[in-house]
Amino acid sequence: MTNETHTKVQDHVRKFRRSRSDRMVAGVCGGIARAMGVDAPIVRIGLVAATLLGFGTGAVIYLACWILLPEDD
Repeated sequence: MTNETHTKVQDHVRKFRRSRSDRMVAGVCGGIARAMGVDAPIVRIGLVAATLLGFGTGAVIYLACWILLPEDD
């Protein structure tokens, strides 16, 4: 892989990190929204639905992301 190709690939890679600016609790939903290219409220509504309909699975996923994901630079 040439240096030019490597630079193009790096420009295209999205980093999955917690958001510092778009946060309500820990910035997990804001980071997911930025990585997926959607609005944060949509991700938050989906997380609440996953928590209610999935017997708390959404809350467990949120806590795991809060612990494992680094914060945005």
